Amino acid sequence: MDENQFPEIILNLPKADIPIKGLFSYLFQGKEQQILFMEFENDVEVPQHSHEAQWGTVLAGEIELTIEGRKYIFKKGDTYFIPAGTKHSAKIKAGYKDITLFNQKDRYQEK
Repeated sequence: MDENQFPEIILNLPKADIPIKGLFSYLFQGKEQQILFMEFENDVEVPQHSHEAQWGTVLAGEIELTIEGRKYIFKKGDTYFIPAGTKHSAKIKAGYKDITLFNQKDRYQEK
């Protein structure tokens, strides 16, 4: 198996409906939370927004998160946490891959 590709057990999950070109995202739905497995083919800028708490771990690549005005760079092996209601934005580099937990059961829908 190519280490840059998610295994079949992930690829068989429902795809998440996130309108970002070049994003491959797979949704695991819990009773009160969602886990997303995401892989970005292109560089992406996500404008400032807020939502319920978010925790993530970087599997590959790099993301720059601006959280409440402070910039952070996260790379493979790093984890991050964004508290509920915290304004944040992101610059995601092509090749970025992560696992993200949203403390929100309806953050994203299935495609």
